[in-house]
Amino acid sequence: MPKIIDLFFKLLEFLVVACLVAMVIMVFGNVVLRYGFNSGISISDEMSRYCFIWLTYLGAMVAMREKGHLGVDTLVRRLSLGGKKLCFFLSEVMMLGCNVLFFWGTWKMHDLQVTNISVVVGISMIWIYGIGYVTASVMAAMNLNQLRLLLTGRLKEEDLVMVVESEDTVVLDELTPKAASPVSLNSEVRGRA
Repeated sequence: MPKIIDLFFKLLEFLVVACLVAMVIMVFGNVVLRYGFNSGISISDEMSRYCFIWLTYLGAMVAMREKGHLGVDTLVRRLSLGGKKLCFFLSEVMMLGCNVLFFWGTWKMHDLQVTNISVVVGISMIWIYGIGYVTASVMAAMNLNQLRLLLTGRLKEEDLVMVVESEDTVVLDELTPKAASPVSLNSEVRGRA
């Protein structure tokens, strides 16, 4: 089962890249055609907008799995284990509730979107906004899995803080040369002056 899940998310990552590449090609190509040849591709604007919608929702699913969404952990890190568990539980339940609302809202708009046809491309808008079904279902499944792990005691304390540290954070010890100490650096600077 984990291999199937990994393959599913690899597919999502591929689709994110495909949507991004398609957007770049369509928008850049249309700009070149408009300014260089005084023409354009009429479906380019609409299709790039649809790719952006899909890219956003597909990327949100991938980011949720990798714990890449924005978050503030200042308070949670200072709590006891019980407090962390309570915050984790409340957070997952609220996200699950939002996903249920998202799925329900997509369902309520389904009939309208099926009959709503895009102006230029001529496809039913459910092909665009139907991604809400997939996103809400996948994210809700991730929420339920996290709740299951929490309630069965399979999460470690560090797993209860759902924020991943930024990749931009630099450890200063790695930048300081090992052979040089602050004293020798200061004396070297004084010697040059």
